[in-house]
Amino acid sequence: MLLWIYNISIHNFQSIIYNYKIMAKIKVTQVKSVIDRSKRQKATMIALGLKKMNSSVVHETTPQILGMVAKINHLVKVEQM
Repeated sequence: MLLWIYNISIHNFQSIIYNYKIMAKIKVTQVKSVIDRSKRQKATMIALGLKKMNSSVVHETTPQILGMVAKINHLVKVEQM
């Protein structure tokens, strides 16, 4: 399913999906630079509110946010709040 999206353990992934139904929040932190990345990846980072290295934002777990995170999972770290 969406298991490959996150760089976190299976247990944490299952709890994120479970908590999605009760509108849990996730913390997204930029861990890699967007230099030499495609325009779409740069736009996705800006749309999530990530502008600098090690900056973090908190979002509710909606399908839209999870889809954005899936597209840039190699540039960010995701934590459940």
